[in-house]
Amino acid sequence: MSAITRNPPPPSVDPDVLAAFRDVATATISDCLGRMPVLIGLRPFHRGGPLLGTAVTVRVRAGDNLAVHQALEEVRPGDVIVVDGGGDTSRALVGDIMKAIAESRGAAGFVIDGAVRDTAAFAASDFPCYARAATPRGPFKTGPGAINVPVCVGGWTVDPGDLVVGDADGVVTVPPGDAADLLEAVRAQAVREEEVLAQIRAGRYDGRYARVAKD
Repeated sequence: MSAITRNPPPPSVDPDVLAAFRDVATATISDCLGRMPVLIGLRPFHRGGPLLGTAVTVRVRAGDNLAVHQALEEVRPGDVIVVDGGGDTSRALVGDIMKAIAESRGAAGFVIDGAVRDTAAFAASDFPCYARAATPRGPFKTGPGAINVPVCVGGWTVDPGDLVVGDADGVVTVPPGDAADLLEAVRAQAVREEEVLAQIRAGRYDGRYARVAKD
């Protein structure tokens, strides 16, 4: 069995910040950050509902989930297990047993740059799980790996402690220090979009918003 590097858990994102982002769309967050902080190629496997929490990051070798198991031993309520599996989809990194463990410990969800299995269990649940693919083939459990290090997921760097937001469109992450300015920007964007929708409903839309619209 190879060694797992374990670093201290990051500070949890402030509950007030989490509450403020609860109804913010990932598309709006991406637009307000230069359309950049999106974890490309991941899709939701759960029945529905948002993902919101603090990133606890895990790096594994392709098809090996030993480090994910060890991260679950330390998971806190509100943590999102964000796994850099290198995009490998040859073996599943989590399934219904690990889902049950994560739920029992109050985790907020999984974000897996790799594959999952037991997808029927996720599809019947509101416990958030985003991944690249599904396969019935199980993982190795020999390591190596690392917990709470910067990882690359879907082409985007995720740091331990980042704010993680997911919805039906996908997942974005944001450094918590940027959250206040971002929240101001997304609120302003929401006002602009509501103004345009009101114009459309009233038959007064002239197309000028298309130059700055998110769609």
